[in-house]
Formats: sequence, structure tokens, C-alpha cells
Amino acid sequence: MNSKELKTLLSDWRVAMLIILVVGSLVAIYFFPTFNPQKGVEGNLQFGLDLQQGAWLQLEFRAEVIGFTTDRVLSEFESDLSKKLDTEVQVIDANHLEIRKFYNQEDLTALVEASGGKVTSYQPGVSKTTADDVKRILENKINTLGTKDAKVNTLTGLNNVARYVRVELAGVDMNQAQAIVGKQGKFEIRIQTTGNETEHVLYGDSITSVQNPAQEPVGSNTWGVGFTLSSAGAGAFRDSAIKYGATVDPSKHHLVMLLDNNTVYSAPLSDDLAGKVQTENIRQLFASTGQGKNGMQQATNLEIHLRAGALPVDVTVAGSGSQSAPLGEHFKLMCILAGILALITVGVVIFYRYREPSIVLPMVLINASEIIILLGFISLIRFQMDLPTIAGLIAVLGTGIDQLVVITDEILHEGKVPSPNLYLKRLARALSIIVVAAATVIIAMVPLALMDLSTLKGFALITIMGVLVGVLVTRPAYGRIIMAILSK
Repeated sequence: MNSKELKTLLSDWRVAMLIILVVGSLVAIYFFPTFNPQKGVEGNLQFGLDLQQGAWLQLEFRAEVIGFTTDRVLSEFESDLSKKLDTEVQVIDANHLEIRKFYNQEDLTALVEASGGKVTSYQPGVSKTTADDVKRILENKINTLGTKDAKVNTLTGLNNVARYVRVELAGVDMNQAQAIVGKQGKFEIRIQTTGNETEHVLYGDSITSVQNPAQEPVGSNTWGVGFTLSSAGAGAFRDSAIKYGATVDPSKHHLVMLLDNNTVYSAPLSDDLAGKVQTENIRQLFASTGQGKNGMQQATNLEIHLRAGALPVDVTVAGSGSQSAPLGEHFKLMCILAGILALITVGVVIFYRYREPSIVLPMVLINASEIIILLGFISLIRFQMDLPTIAGLIAVLGTGIDQLVVITDEILHEGKVPSPNLYLKRLARALSIIVVAAATVIIAMVPLALMDLSTLKGFALITIMGVLVGVLVTRPAYGRIIMAILSK
């Protein structure tokens, strides 16, 4: 191929896009490394627990979800049951309650009947909403502590009841993992006195419960978080508000909330609340965070801070394990060798079939380029590579070469190089076959990607991404490259 033909080939938009993505992926993988104060300079590829030192904890929720029936008004039944159980009771729907304290089925049935209800089903665990809250709180806590190489996954059944949450912390030992998951932040409420000066009002242990983000009033676009103070906390709150003038001039005496000495909320008392605090102890408070999506997001963050890292339900360690650094390095080396061996094997099989280096080499290079693009994508989204992810990459090698063989065989039908018009028709037919096959693979992988099977998500996501990269980028580019080669 002379320089003019090569220039024409490289200027084709399909080939140019492939080259740009490969170069960009190499830059994403090997350049602009991140700096971690604890670990120093790091590459952009993150490895999960399978491929480096780390620890995992599987926590079991000490709560249960029950089905129930009652002839009482639901709100009265819920309130009465909450008092008898001495814990929070959350309404999931008209027929199910979440009990945020562990009771065996026999004891719980007796207490529900004493409150005027009947248990129709019993399932240890929490609702999907609470499980998502736990996941969010743990992720926020882990990120705050600077442990970025972490995964938190809730294991939710088909009945939308989650019994376990699994936390994987790469790069830390078991003692550190238990300290990170079990550590609770220091939450404090202070009140503004003069200027930027503030005085202590109460600590997080005076907050007895925190509600989910909600609109106040109901149906409005104003978001916030409700929380309840203990009797002693309500008294301290009233005394400080009166002492420093927050009840008579709220705008100059903001209520300031801090988590580990960092301000997470600051706002004055509403006129209505200021008037009530002046005359009585108020235990039920509502912190307004604003309107719209931003207000909702602020409310979500404030809920985590109000809990000070505490989970809405108790958990117990149901399982744990760790990975040693030497074993992680061994697995990493084995994965690299497996990838190289797979690529070499593919090249040998293809050479045996076609016996033509000018066909085999582009196929192998195109196959390798898909892996490079996928690794670049993984590095950009900071996705952790584990053994299922590696398996997905190797699966992409196999499915990718299959599709390249389809294109090549379709074009070389009857062993002859077709005319340009016939070539385009055969290429279009081959690509249509590939698109249908790709759609089938994606449909098969989507359930695995969406389900709470954390060990299979990486495999499913990488397989889907590999199929999309192949259909949108590498297959069209290969079609153009093989056309230039076969014309010779």
C-alpha cells in the first residue's frame, strides 16, 4: 500500500475514529495518574478485591419486613406498635411494615396482635428503600474517610426485601475495614451568637430519629429533613435559642450543623418555630434545604449528616474475609497472562483458517484495540476491575473475533474478491447479522447488570460495552481496512 492509499485509508472517518479512541484510551490508562495521600501516585486502572490486598464484610440487617392486616386506622396502629416494640416502624405499603429492630416471628406476632393487628408474612431484612439508604450512608462514610477503592452492594431478593449488605474495601486490612464501617462521625449543632461566633447546643446523641427527605408542606416543591430530639436535647435547644436571641431575631442567629467540624447546614429558625420555642420545648424539628432537585439532593445529604454515619437499622457481621497482597498480585499476573494467551490463541486459529498474514494481522489488531478501548473506558469511570471483569474482557475477545470472521467470510464468498458495489452489499449484510447477534447478547446481559448480583455485574457491563464498541466502532473500521487490503 503506497502513501497515498494509506493516507486515504487513515482519513476515512471510521478508521480515524478507531485510532482516536485507541490513542485516547492509552492516554486515559497510562497518563494523568491520580495522587492518593495514603498510597502515593496511582495509575488510572483500579483493581478490586480479587486483584489486590483488601477485606470484605457482609453485614446482616437486624430488622424484618412483615405483612399485616388490621381493622384499626393505619397511623394509629403504626404509632401503637412502635411504642410496644420500642423502635421505629416504617410503613412500606398498605399491607407491609418494616420493623427496625430484630424480633423472632413468635414474639413479633404476639406484639402485633396486642396492638390490634395480625401478621400474614415474616421476612428478615429491610425494604429496598432502607437498603438503598444504608448503601448511601456507607458510601458517604467511606468516601469521607478517603477510601475510594470500595464497593457497597445490597443483596435484594425478588420480593424487594434486602437481608444483607456487602462492603468490599481494596487496599485495607480487616481491622481497618471494621473500623471504617463501624466508625460513627461526630455530629454537633451550634447556634450563631455574634458575627461568625457560635456556641454549642447539642451533639448527635440527642437526635433520637431521622426521617427520610420529604416535602414540607406535602405536595410543595420545598424539601427538607425532619428529625426528633430527646427530651434533654429539646430542653438544651430551647435554652440556647432563648439565651442567644434566636427566638426574637432568628435572621441573626443561624442554627449551624457540623459533622466532624465541617459545616453541613446553616439556616435561621422559621418565625413560626421561633415563636413555639419561646414558650415550650420542641422535639420535632424540620430542616428545610430548598426547592427543586437541588433542594432534594441537599436534603438527601443532610439526612446522612444528621445520622452522623449511623445506620437506620442495626447490623451484625454475617461473614468476612480478606485478600493478601501476594495472592492479589499472583491473580493479577495470571489475568494478564490469560489475556495475552487468549489473543495469541485467537491469532493462531485465524491464521490456520485463512493462511494469509495480511488478513490475520488486522483482525488481531482490531481485536486488541477493543480491549484497549474498554480499559480506557474503565479507567475513566473509575470502575474496579475484578475477576468477573477480566472474564468479560476475555469474552469480548472471543465474540469479537467471531464477528470479524463473519465479515471476512461474507466478503470472500466463493473465495473471490468482489467488485466495490458487491463488496458494500456483502459488508452491509454481514453487519446486519452482527447487529442482530449483538442485540441478543445485550438483552441476555441486561438482567445480570441490573440485578443485585455484585459478582456478575462487572462481567455483564464489560460484555455489553464490548459489544457496543464492536458494533459502533471496530466492525465498521475493520470493514474499511479489509476492503483496502483485499483490493490488493
